[in-house]
Amino acid sequence: MEKEQSTKTEEKTNNKTETSENSKNDPKEKEIEVTPEDKIKELEDKLIRTFAEMENQRRRFEKEKDDAFEYGGFSFARESLNLIDNFDRAKQSLENDEKIKDTDALKKTLNHLDIIKKDLISILKKNNIEEILSVDKKLDPNLHQAMMEIEDDNKEPGTIVQEIQKGFKMKNRLLRPALVAVSKKTEKNQEKSEEKAKK
Repeated sequence: MEKEQSTKTEEKTNNKTETSENSKNDPKEKEIEVTPEDKIKELEDKLIRTFAEMENQRRRFEKEKDDAFEYGGFSFARESLNLIDNFDRAKQSLENDEKIKDTDALKKTLNHLDIIKKDLISILKKNNIEEILSVDKKLDPNLHQAMMEIEDDNKEPGTIVQEIQKGFKMKNRLLRPALVAVSKKTEKNQEKSEEKAKK
């Protein structure tokens, strides 16, 4: 019995050694050796990619720096536009006040308000902030926001006939769109033009 067991264990160990030797000799199981030239190429490739990433990041930072320099006061400029609106509202309310209408005090006050408003607009112009011209222009959705339509057969449909609130832009960026009223054909003329189009 003991002899049989010992012969079986010997066979098992012999089998294991044979399989391990066979696996060593099998070319499929051999690890691929990396040559020094391949390692150098891999390192060169990594180095090129790293330099490209660094260059892209440098360009991105340059653009962000330029934008911060050129448009740094963008939000401040947008907020300061309320001052101009408030001057217009104050002027309108003074003109509509029946108690002081046609008095010298009103005329002087309105003149002073106009001077201050002109100064504000000149300061904005010096900082590349300009009004958007709207009246009698075609509606441009990039610059204008239509608030209402007014029937007018003398003007092409979509022409701005009234400015409700001034719009401004800073260099090429829109600070605030102009709120406008645009023209449209009267309903009778519109029906006639539709009938002509059908014929």
